[in-house]
Amino acid sequence: QEQLVESGGGLVQAGGSLRLSCAVSRRTFSTIHMGWFRQAPGKEREFVAAIMLTGGYTSYADSVKGRFTISGDNAKNTMYLQMNSLRPEDTAVYYCAAGSGLAFGRPPQHWGQGTQVTVSS
Repeated sequence: QEQLVESGGGLVQAGGSLRLSCAVSRRTFSTIHMGWFRQAPGKEREFVAAIMLTGGYTSYADSVKGRFTISGDNAKNTMYLQMNSLRPEDTAVYYCAAGSGLAFGRPPQHWGQGTQVTVSS
């Protein structure tokens, strides 16, 4: 079972930036695609961004396009989410996810434990 470990969450003021990281325990077929989801209190978990680590294809939710950037470092088995121009509505627990085809809309097969991001107004 692949393990995903997130880091980098925290408290930031609106307009600020944070970078999330997700390290995967081992590279397998099911971790070629990785991504981020988030869940705000009282809301369903929603897709944020995904990347195909071999090739670099990326996809984003409309709500974060132009503000968030997803990237990966194959040598370190690590994925990143650079979040700029943060808004209070970005406040949520952010979950790292992995799964074959994730960047093309297929559901995740593996989840991290989540990291809290809080944006104050």
